[in-house]
Amino acid sequence: MSNVTIQLETLSCPTCIKKIEGALTKTEGVKSAKLLFNASKAKVEYDLDKVTSEGLKSIIEKLGYEVLKVKEA
Repeated sequence: MSNVTIQLETLSCPTCIKKIEGALTKTEGVKSAKLLFNASKAKVEYDLDKVTSEGLKSIIEKLGYEVLKVKEA
C-alpha cells in the first residue's frame, strides 16, 4: 500500500468533503480516503498496482476542484 497527501484549493463546505471522499473511496485500489477540511488536504491510502497518485489527482480535478500539490508519503 502507498500513501499520498493531496493539497487542494480551499474547501468551502462539508459537502465538498463528502463529494471528494465518496469519489475516491469508490475508486478501485483505494483503501481509505480522509479529507481534512481546515487544511484542505486529502490523505489517501491506495494500492499502487491499481491506481496512481496522478489518477487520484485526475479524479479530484474532474469533480471541479483544483489540486495544488501531490506529495507521496
